Amino acid sequence: MNKTKHWLVPDWPAPANIHAATTLRTGGVSQGPYYSLNPAAHVNDDAEWVRNNRRIIRDMLSLPAEPVWLDQVHSNRVVKAEKTAFLQQADASYTHQSGVVCAVMTADCLPVLICSTDGTQVAAIHGGWRGLLAGVISNTVITMQIHHNSQPCNGGARRDFLVWLGPAIGPDCFEVGSEVCDAFVEKSAEFSNAFREQGKGKWLADIYQLARIELAALGIANVYGGTSCTFTEHERFYSYRRDTQTGRMATLIWRE
Repeated sequence: MNKTKHWLVPDWPAPANIHAATTLRTGGVSQGPYYSLNPAAHVNDDAEWVRNNRRIIRDMLSLPAEPVWLDQVHSNRVVKAEKTAFLQQADASYTHQSGVVCAVMTADCLPVLICSTDGTQVAAIHGGWRGLLAGVISNTVITMQIHHNSQPCNGGARRDFLVWLGPAIGPDCFEVGSEVCDAFVEKSAEFSNAFREQGKGKWLADIYQLARIELAALGIANVYGGTSCTFTEHERFYSYRRDTQTGRMATLIWRE
């Protein structure tokens, strides 16, 4: 057994057949700005180090298969997680099949995991502010509902989905321009609660709150996580805002 744990396990009451984790930046072989457990092949890290890191992640998490990696482009596109000859361009994936690992990579953006309370469906979402604004969470939930016989419970709240918000940039560190705040508030006045004005056209955005507001509008009340800050917790997490040239954490979910 490892003395040091190089991943986080979601703090949510998921069914016993649901497994999930977010890797930390420790425990791998990459060097320099990518130190050490970087699984991202698109950030100019050494390809062999990335392959080794992915193998380490598979082994330490006892993954049932190679994760279905995505070509993430800050969109609202959700796809079925499946092996293809090329990376699917999307920012979320879902599956109802056992042994299929949904995965996203982040370094300040918000990783969102969803599972159905009956343990039949899972999804992973890459939530940058552009994807959140475009509705990537809503698109994923709607897609899962289409493939899952779920109905709103009394009062409109959805109790058939659980959501975990993984490590992202914290609300005291995520500075954005007024155009970002304006775009969200134009979409819904509720989003104003996720912004704090800094002056000179700058705002602090709470990416966790942006997700919670979207989830509440969908009637999803069972939301967990959302307490870390990738920007300030430099020993545990990669942060693009902090370092620019850096690796990525992987957030993964699968069902037995």
